[in-house]
Amino acid sequence: MFSHYVKDRNLLAVLLLGFSSGLPLALTSSTLQAWFTVAGVDITTIGALSLVGLPYVFKFVWAPILDRFIPPLWGRRRGWILITQLGLCITLFALAQMSPVLQPVWMGGLALVIAFLSASQDIAIDAYRTDILLPDERGLGSAAYIFSYRMAMLVSGALGLVFADHYGWRSTYEIMAILMGLSIVSTYFSPEISAAIQAPKTLADAFVKSLSDLLNRERLALILLFILLYKFGDAFALALMSNFLLKGIGFTLTTVGLTYKTFGLVASILGAFTGGILLTRMKLFRALVLFGVLQAFSNLMFMFVAMAGKNYSVMASSIFIESFCSGMGTSAFVAFLMAFCNHRYTATQFACLSAFAAVGRVFVGPFASFIVLHVGWTQYFAWSFVFSLPGIFLLFVLRNKVRFNAEKII
Repeated sequence: MFSHYVKDRNLLAVLLLGFSSGLPLALTSSTLQAWFTVAGVDITTIGALSLVGLPYVFKFVWAPILDRFIPPLWGRRRGWILITQLGLCITLFALAQMSPVLQPVWMGGLALVIAFLSASQDIAIDAYRTDILLPDERGLGSAAYIFSYRMAMLVSGALGLVFADHYGWRSTYEIMAILMGLSIVSTYFSPEISAAIQAPKTLADAFVKSLSDLLNRERLALILLFILLYKFGDAFALALMSNFLLKGIGFTLTTVGLTYKTFGLVASILGAFTGGILLTRMKLFRALVLFGVLQAFSNLMFMFVAMAGKNYSVMASSIFIESFCSGMGTSAFVAFLMAFCNHRYTATQFACLSAFAAVGRVFVGPFASFIVLHVGWTQYFAWSFVFSLPGIFLLFVLRNKVRFNAEKII
């Protein structure tokens, strides 16, 4: 009975912290993109906004600091989560006071700071989640994390757009800042990591030994390439989705908020839980292949949206199918990343691995806008399917060859 209680506390902590992790992302990506679009900013500038996500790519650079040093309050993991949550609350409130027409560069700069704090929070929460979940909890733990992460994106994305449509962007971002502050409560009540997991003795150990441990893994180059490519097609398809639905098709902010954000996030949550349940019954390799194929084909649904034009039912059904399949793929992918980390260096190693995964999402914006301008939306989504295939192919190359100590991963 005690073991069930511990597992329940672990999963509950992951569930609550997932909300805090997911809240800032849309506020510096799709929601901010919608703000700039409604304000009349050109698509080239909007495409460049994706570069605000650079901290998610380079977060491994400062991740060793979070592995090595222990803040004075709440321990090594929760202490850093607290610090980043306070910083996010302040900077989001400051962003609310600005205008994309009068201060586009300053807004981009502040959004970059928010992304840095958000990426740092992700480092700490990812490390916390990886350290606290037992191997048999990873599937459901990933699903629980994705559920609350997506719920937070529903709040900052869908509800944010609807609220902005009725009450303005300033009030919307101020409310998000308040919600970020309230997330500190979940951090406070989360259980601490076992003292048996010792922090590295020096910063050099945290960085050098962590990387050395990673570099000694079998077929590391292929593994990193797989991590980069597995969700790349998904990232490409969604890179300009707000602009596509608002300007390319002509839907209103409220329609996009209630359909793209709400339907999409609910579907991804259902997909994540479906994937988490299936992961308890099938091998990770099989799940990665199955879910990867489904998320690749689901990208083609947006071709029908582009061809159908302003058709609500086509848009809603396409978004639901794509998001559900993407959620399944994400649950398996996160489980793969967690299984690959050494608990002594969780923050640094998970940051390195997830940074590779974020490269596509961050750098695809300018490339995506270039493709749209030259081939149009229909062919753009066809290419998103093509870009999904290499990651699936690499799975078969890596089959039965990826191990961490005695634990076979795929």
